[in-house]
Amino acid sequence: MSRYRELDEIGRIQLSRSFYMRDFLFSEIGAAYAIPNLPDDLELAVLVGRELCQRILEPLQATFGRIHIRSGYRSARLNAFGNERGLNCSSNYRTFADHIWDRRDGAGRMGATACIVIPWFLEHHRADEWERLAWFLHDKIDYHRIVFFGRQAAANIGWREDPAREIMSHTAPRGRLTGPGMLNGWGDHSDQYPGFPEFRTPPPRALQPVAKSHGETPPHCIRLHPHRETVRDDCALAGSVASDRTSACDRIGVDA
Repeated sequence: MSRYRELDEIGRIQLSRSFYMRDFLFSEIGAAYAIPNLPDDLELAVLVGRELCQRILEPLQATFGRIHIRSGYRSARLNAFGNERGLNCSSNYRTFADHIWDRRDGAGRMGATACIVIPWFLEHHRADEWERLAWFLHDKIDYHRIVFFGRQAAANIGWREDPAREIMSHTAPRGRLTGPGMLNGWGDHSDQYPGFPEFRTPPPRALQPVAKSHGETPPHCIRLHPHRETVRDDCALAGSVASDRTSACDRIGVDA
């Protein structure tokens, strides 16, 4: 199968009622440096992409109207290239189960992240009022980690097994807003986001499975074979990681 055909078929895979894999495959790095952004493990990428879309992105779109996807999936090869050249990508090891959907993290957990902008929020609030949106998301969404950026109140928002439930920011006030061991995460925070729309959760939609076997499969159920390019395996770094308590920049690919 040609690279074009692979990309076309993968892009048609439905992740939720509104979202398809194609929505998450575009990469400025890939476009600028001609690096295909294709999963090595399509089954895992689709599995976690569906969790991200159905648990987080669909409810947000049902609540706020259209949301804008700034970035989503990154292949290990593309992310390593971006990290080595200072193109707003964290190391592969720290991006597994984050923007690199098709690799589990060092603890064996799977996850997925997308960088999003919510136009409704920008129409009704200033970008520097991001804490209002943060507390709304904290109260309503089954998230793992959220990282806010200054421009357009863009945020990395992710789903992961065994979620940490922490919110960080690269813009003022910088640092951790809430997280494990912080008492401010408990209770209701609705006084922080008056005037926000009623939270809505659309019903789930039955979706076609991705084939687990190699060989001939129908177009809606296709498996991507691993690429032959050499990809740096950052799993070797696992033993050298001293602590989970690193900076927000190190913990999350720096997107927005």
